[in-house]
This record gives sequence, C-alpha cells and structure tokens, in this order.
Amino acid sequence: MSARPDAPLPPAWPARAAWGTAPSLRAWQQAAMDKYVATNPRDFLAVATPGAGKTTFALTVAADLLNRRVIDRITVVAPTEHLKVQWAEAAARAGIPIDPTYSAGQGKTSKEFIGIAVTYAGVAVNPLAMRIRTENFKTLVILDEIHHAGDALSWGEGVSEAFGPATRRLALTGTPFRSDVNPIPFVTYAPGDDGIPRSIADYTYGYGHALADHVVRPVLFMAYSGEMQWRTRAGDEITARLGEPLTKDMYAQALRTALDPQGSWIPAVLEAADKRLAEVRRHVPDAGGLVIASDQESARAYAGALKRITGESPTVVLSDEKGASKKIKDFSSGDKRWMVAVRMVSEGVDVPRLAVGVWATTTSTPLFFAQAVGRFVRARNRGETASVFLPSVPNLLGFASDMETQRDHVLGRRITDEDDIFAAEDALMAQANAAEAASGELELSFEALGSTASFDRVLYDGGEFGHSGEVHVGSEEEMDFLGIPGLLEPDQVRDLLHSRQTERAKKQKAANPRPEVSVAELTTHEQLGVLRRELNGLVAAWFHRTGQPHGVTHSALRKECGGPPAAVATAEQLRMRIDRIRDWSTRQTS
Repeated sequence: MSARPDAPLPPAWPARAAWGTAPSLRAWQQAAMDKYVATNPRDFLAVATPGAGKTTFALTVAADLLNRRVIDRITVVAPTEHLKVQWAEAAARAGIPIDPTYSAGQGKTSKEFIGIAVTYAGVAVNPLAMRIRTENFKTLVILDEIHHAGDALSWGEGVSEAFGPATRRLALTGTPFRSDVNPIPFVTYAPGDDGIPRSIADYTYGYGHALADHVVRPVLFMAYSGEMQWRTRAGDEITARLGEPLTKDMYAQALRTALDPQGSWIPAVLEAADKRLAEVRRHVPDAGGLVIASDQESARAYAGALKRITGESPTVVLSDEKGASKKIKDFSSGDKRWMVAVRMVSEGVDVPRLAVGVWATTTSTPLFFAQAVGRFVRARNRGETASVFLPSVPNLLGFASDMETQRDHVLGRRITDEDDIFAAEDALMAQANAAEAASGELELSFEALGSTASFDRVLYDGGEFGHSGEVHVGSEEEMDFLGIPGLLEPDQVRDLLHSRQTERAKKQKAANPRPEVSVAELTTHEQLGVLRRELNGLVAAWFHRTGQPHGVTHSALRKECGGPPAAVATAEQLRMRIDRIRDWSTRQTS
C-alpha cells in the first residue's frame, strides 16, 4: 500500500502557508522540504522548536519518497511508547499506515502496514533484527528527538548498527542538545571557532522565528516568590525568600518548601494559575492547564487542591499507571480544566489545547525545561497566548529568559561542573521521570515548616514586568497580569505588559508621594528591581526608535557586556548594560 499523493497534512492555518504557495504546509516546512528535495541527502537533520510541526515535515518527506519509489518502507524511532502511538495516528491521517505495536522479536508485521514505530530502548535490545529488516527493504528511518540516541551508550550503538544500511535517514530534534564526548549517530559535526566539534543542522527553525511566523504561542512566565521556612537535620530552623541570593543548597531546600503541598505557596499559585486559565478560557473556551509534579504523592495532593479550587476533579497521569496514554488522549480531546502529571510531559506529547502550566517539580535542567515548556507553545489559532507559572529561582528564570537560545551538540568536553549549562542530563532526567519520592537521606536532612506566596514578575521576550513593592496574591496588582486577554499578538502582549506596569506605577506615585530614594539606599533586592526596570525601559525606548525586538536587544547587550539573562544578572552587570544601551542611543543621535 502506498501513501495517497493528495493526502492533506495538518497546517497551522492555510493563510500563512509557504508564502501563499502551498495549501497545507507552513512556510518553514515548505522551505525545509524544498531544501531536502534539492539536496537529495541520505542523512538530514532538522532542528525545529517544539510545537512547530516536525511530525508534519517528516511525514511530508516520507510521502514524497514513497511516491517517487525512493523507499518502500518506513521505520520511526521515538523516545517513548506513547509517542509511537502518536506517530502512527499522525501517519494514518496522512495515508501512511504504521504499526506502533511492532517488536523486533516478531520479525514481520501485517501487509496492511508499510512502516513500523519503535523506541530507542527497543532498538538497543535487538539491533541485529532491526538491521536485517532495514537491509531487506529500501527504508526511510525517522529518528524523532535524535538527542535520545545519546542517552545511553547502548542506545547510540544500537541505532548505528540497526540503521547503518538505511536508504534514507531523517533526524529530528526540538530541544537543546547536551554536551558530551559521545557523537550522536548520523549527525554531521564540524569544528567551531574554538576547535571543538559541534553538530551541524541541515535546517533550523528556532522559537523566535516560529513566534514571528505565528506558528507558536508567545509565553508569559509568571514568577512567584514568597517566604519559606524549613528545619535542617541539625535542628536549625531557616527562613529565606525565593528570589533573594541564597546558597545552592538553600535554593534547593527553599524550592522543596515552596512545592510542599502542606504549605501555602503551592495552593496560592495553583489558585492564581486557575484565575489565569479562567481569563484565557473567556477567549479560548477549551483551553486547559497542566501541573508538572515531582512525584506521585505530590501529584495527588495538587489534584486535591485543584478540586477544592475549581470544584472539578483534574485528570491525574502517573508514570507507572496503565492507560496513561488514553488519559492524555481523552484530556486532549475534551474540555476539562486541569491535568496533573508526573511523567508523560516530555517532548512530543501533543495536547494542543494546553495554555497554562504550573512548574511544580524540583527538576530544573535546560533539556527538561525546553521539553516541558514545549507542551504549551503549540498554536492552533492566531493570537493564542501561553502562561507558565514558575518559582522565582535563578536557573528557571534564566531558562525562561533564554527561550530563543539554540544549542548544538558539543563533542570532546567531559562534564566536570554540575552547574555547566550543557551538563549531561541522564541522572536529572531519570529523576524527573521517576515516580519515587526523595531519598531517605534527603528526607532526614530536611523538613518543610511553612510557606507563603507573593507575585514577583512576568518574564516575556527577554524583558521583565512587575510592580514595585510586595504584590500580594489576590490583589489588583496581581490581576493586572493574570487578567491579560488570552488572544493577543506578540507585540500586543509586550505593549499591554508595559502599559499596565506604567499605569500602576503612576497610580502608586499619586497615592503615596514620597521623596526620591537613590538606588544606593535600597536593599539588594530592591536595587536589582530598580535596575531591571530601568534597563527594560531603555530597551523599550530602543524598540520604538529602531524597531528591534526586545529579546534581540537584550541578547545583543549580553553578548557585548557578558553575564546571564537580566532576570538573574548582578547589579553591576545590569549597570553595564544600561550604560551600553545609553551609549548606543548617543551614537545613533550624534
């Protein structure tokens, strides 16, 4: 059976397809397809942001190769069992029957199928059987989220052995590559300026481009701080505030205290997230929310809190539960408000109506962050926005500010520093996907005593927006941001955030006139807030003068001055950037 040549593939919306020339492909998909056809490669690596439509691009390639008889069989390799089924369903809609139940031990599959879907782990179990199948047919191998071929040495070796004879290989990824010494099979590497080999993509489509093309939603990151109290193993009681300078261990303990279901922080943030979801559902009636939990016990507790807040029992998806995929599918096709999940939120899980997320997990790596946020950015209709609620801890705020960063796979550098942004993800990802509580040692060394929540700021397009002073949960100041409409263009989101911040500042100044206080007289936390607001104001002015997007300007300032994103930069780094953008303005007007 061959694929139907006229089988429609799901577009974002036809009016924005391929410069008006293709009725069913997005512009980037058509451009990538044109390059693929023109170069006719055996191996092709496409890097596209989550939600951009990598599956549609891959199936377009598959249908073209089948119709031209370049291949006669397809093998899809996916990270999880759930994604095998998802690939089979997408392929069926394109007229390409794929068997997601195939295993290497069974040898053959029904003649009804022209393709199979397997997992990387399944390939590693019996790569020889997969190699024999690959040799027997002219095979296209689609390697979904190819970075997983580096998750374990046996996985990479299995992929190399099984698919070495393939006629064509199409590799896809949408998340940051790791940095390690093991090359990913069938990926091309070339030395960078520093001489270190880096992966080379054949086609790249980043979040910034996708946002400009209205292919993905703009993401508002709602950061919440608050006061945390806990007791150490030595019996010391510690009080600290999320968002203020702390040691690494104290950050970890403060975060665990915030996420403790018995405290006040997580219920307050869940209630705020539900208010945001209610606002979004005024414009997008079936919009849904997802809480990403660390473990099963916490997931059930968060579900209970959401039921008390909304009066509706959320869908709970646990990692070792039979029927988890069906629960996700039912939630995706329904209109329930909330889902709480421990696992099943990694790359590729497709629930397009997800619009609001709550980060309630202690896992905080670049890879997991990109995977999780990718669940919320998939656009269905123009103007939809996404909102993700975060604890105010530096690494998460940094990831939020770096949404548009593209990373290649770096070879030849062993990881010795666990703070390295390219650090190997294996142990942390395993922890994220495990359904187990913290170790007994950690439980002995830590006891959460209580927590409170307060609204901190919104991160968007490289900038920050908020109000001076402490903003209490449930206040009008908080609703300035929770009440942003759910249907807005990206530039409208930015303008509205800025206007609400400015209008509230004018009201506060009129209601409470007081002498100006110099930055030097403020506390460290207040100093940073003043400097960030000053920097954001100058960036906004630069945008109105030059038309350069805020995120691009922030990135240019970081490149020239060094340092991390503004969300976690020091006062000195912020001052350097303020001086630099003032220098730009002076030079432009002179």
